[in-house]
Amino acid sequence: MFSRVLISGVIAFASLPAFAEGATAVADIVRGSPVTVTGVVERIDDEDEFTLADATGSIEVYLGPNTVPITVGETVSVTGFVDDDQGPIDLCASSITRADGQVMQIANCDG
Repeated sequence: MFSRVLISGVIAFASLPAFAEGATAVADIVRGSPVTVTGVVERIDDEDEFTLADATGSIEVYLGPNTVPITVGETVSVTGFVDDDQGPIDLCASSITRADGQVMQIANCDG
């Protein structure tokens, strides 16, 4: 079973859509900077937070007072600002783009 999960995870990362071009890998994210990251929604952590993973790692994505409009397993591209505090790195989203090109603007995300 582990090999099936691992293989499907590798396939998911290897088949990221074209909108991923130009995105920053999670491992290359720099605190205090604007960024676009593309990956698979790994889990929904709270009503306004989810974990996004790519082949290099994962990052918490915060949506402010907005509820998470996507599902686990969905491939998305998230644009926002990476926090610059001393805690865990997280991304305050300003938009989410689905694989089909639908863009969702995220309002009032203050990180």
